[in-house]
Amino acid sequence: MNTHYKKIASELSIAEKQVSATVDLLDEGATVPFISRYRKELTGTLDEVQVTAIRDRIQQLRDLDKRREAILKSLTEMGKLTPELETQINAAETMVALEDIYLPYRPKRKTRATTAREKGLQPLADLLMEQKRIDVEAEAAKYIDEEKGVKSLEEALAGARDILAEFISENAEVRTRMRNLFIEKGVFQSKVVEGKEEAGIKYKDYFDWTEPVKTVPSHRILAMRRGEKEEILWLDLKPEEDEAIDLLEKAFVTGNNTSADQVKQAITDGYKRLLKPSMETEVRLFTKKKADEEAIRVFAENARQLLLGAPLGQKRTMAIDPGFRTGCKVVCLDEQGKLLEYTAIFPHTGPGQAREAEKTTKHLFEKYNIEAIAIGNGTAGRETEVFIRNLNLPNAAIVMVNESGASIYSASDVAREEFPEQDITVRGAVSIGRRLMDPLAELVKIDPKSIGVGQYQHDVDQTKLQTSLDDTVMSCVNAVGVELNTASKQILAYVSGLGPQLAQNIVEYRNQNGAFKRRDQLKKVPRLGDKAFEQAAGFLRIHHAENPLDTSAVHPERYALVEQMAKDLKCSVKELMGDDKLRKSIPLLKYTSETVGLPTLNDIMAELAKPGRDPREQFEAFSFTEGVNSINDLKVGMKLPGIVTNITNFGAFVDIGVHQDGLVHLSQITNRFIKDANEILKVAQKVEVTVTDVDINRKRIALSMKENEPKPAERERREPSREQRPAQKPVFNKKPAPQPESDLQIKLAALKDKFR
Repeated sequence: MNTHYKKIASELSIAEKQVSATVDLLDEGATVPFISRYRKELTGTLDEVQVTAIRDRIQQLRDLDKRREAILKSLTEMGKLTPELETQINAAETMVALEDIYLPYRPKRKTRATTAREKGLQPLADLLMEQKRIDVEAEAAKYIDEEKGVKSLEEALAGARDILAEFISENAEVRTRMRNLFIEKGVFQSKVVEGKEEAGIKYKDYFDWTEPVKTVPSHRILAMRRGEKEEILWLDLKPEEDEAIDLLEKAFVTGNNTSADQVKQAITDGYKRLLKPSMETEVRLFTKKKADEEAIRVFAENARQLLLGAPLGQKRTMAIDPGFRTGCKVVCLDEQGKLLEYTAIFPHTGPGQAREAEKTTKHLFEKYNIEAIAIGNGTAGRETEVFIRNLNLPNAAIVMVNESGASIYSASDVAREEFPEQDITVRGAVSIGRRLMDPLAELVKIDPKSIGVGQYQHDVDQTKLQTSLDDTVMSCVNAVGVELNTASKQILAYVSGLGPQLAQNIVEYRNQNGAFKRRDQLKKVPRLGDKAFEQAAGFLRIHHAENPLDTSAVHPERYALVEQMAKDLKCSVKELMGDDKLRKSIPLLKYTSETVGLPTLNDIMAELAKPGRDPREQFEAFSFTEGVNSINDLKVGMKLPGIVTNITNFGAFVDIGVHQDGLVHLSQITNRFIKDANEILKVAQKVEVTVTDVDINRKRIALSMKENEPKPAERERREPSREQRPAQKPVFNKKPAPQPESDLQIKLAALKDKFR
């Protein structure tokens, strides 16, 4: 295990003891947010991404060990384990290398080579492989035996070549070199399937496409694979055949005679029939894995930015799910998001109904003292916004809200449980309103894959995607903190150490016993033991609690320390929290110990200054350009305000209020070269763009930000600090190029590129 710690420490450029301490905490059941927030002294202040990388890498290495043990056991049972082979297996550092070593011994279905061995042709194959000057035909004639099924000279030589072809294709060293050749010099070739041109018009760019494996971006890999899956595209992957065969001949051909000629024939056959298909499959899987990793990284980052969107806060809100013929569903919510009243209005179906809609809207606005109006950005969204703005309602923020996934929520079990007597349209409108009030609290109720901020999310490894998104949501929830007395069970489930069952138990206890007054009351919740309390308590807040520390992120295990500070200053904890001069007078070094160092003490001081601070940005009202409501209203050269809705490898999509997002290509985001749009942009960021092209038939809008690039100071103002961001990426030292077999190295390479 120490070998694993050393390897991980080297890969992450951190100390071995940091890895060891982190793995111990993980094995004890500690969560990533808890470790990075409350165990800084043990880990050496590792952040969430580093802790996550350690978690994933140690699991990968443990899986490798399990496979290694299984292979050693199998070879022992077969009686084929030699000291040299055991050394090779123990030295294998990746799953691919391990499987390459095991391949010649792995039990397999009947092949042409096994048939040839059954016919007794192995000695002839061995003789040919020596490539000595012999009379090949005379030697082969010795193996003609009709009883064994060798009826002719050619059958004997063909069988021997089959054995050689399989031997060559299963050689571990050759497979490594061939794999590298496919990766370094291979190309993807994509062509349209004959007769599918019209049906596959969305894949037109790939109808006749060639691109090196080494440089093809992840989104194009996923696009071509999807086209192949839909039987629109034919996709091939290969290096130059002559170069591949030349590589094999250099490795195996040692003579210049008739025996060597037989080996050359075996090489050509083995490459075409065995090695090329095998390598193509492996490299396709490898590039798919890389593409998945990148797509998942993009998706998780976008989801994080959306989840951490600026909340309006506790305001009495009117929410409208817009529509034309079917009308607009209107709901009124109190400060906590509780549904007060709902109705439908029809502002777009004629003058008479528009007047009635105006009357109803004004009545509800006054009746519930509405402070904000949230309007979904779907069909009829802009038209409904114009209708509401023309009412001139006093002192109300009118905000367009991205409603992606609202329909998924409204038909979900969660929505049915919350609103069993309401139809899906009412539930959808409630979701729109709550998203404005607190995006995080509402979006956790929806499968992250449904909120529309990814690229090819349905094509990637769903297990890895779900793990990454779960990590992201947990990170966001715990970074913001959760109000214990108002939180839904959905958001409580993401709090460190809880999960769905304990979240349900907390809500039931709260319903039966009233609001929590102290954090330690959590221990009375059924099945919530000391370990869960330790993991969760620091991330849960109780406003107006009996103990003022319960409103902060100070962990209960440090209450005694804070109380001692207050006692030494002859004041109360409440006074200490409210007096900056008192806090600054504390000699922090006096309170250090074996378990508490300056990192934790500094965190405590920050919390005492701003207990339960919300790391999210302040809400700013936004509105689209009046009179630009559809793609037909756009003209090249227009400068428009917009909101970033999605970030991909090739650019960013921006909502400019015309029901069709426009694309700002990576090359149009800034005047300087960037590899990642996240260097400049965030999901939900407000930007100004220029229209550069409009294709009404294909519903495509091209935008540019070059003339409107945000200044660095503006970018800094928009972004939370490092302490506030839940999942900053670590900066790694430069290392040799990663081997393709390592999942973690692939991931780390992407992180290096992004945060170098």
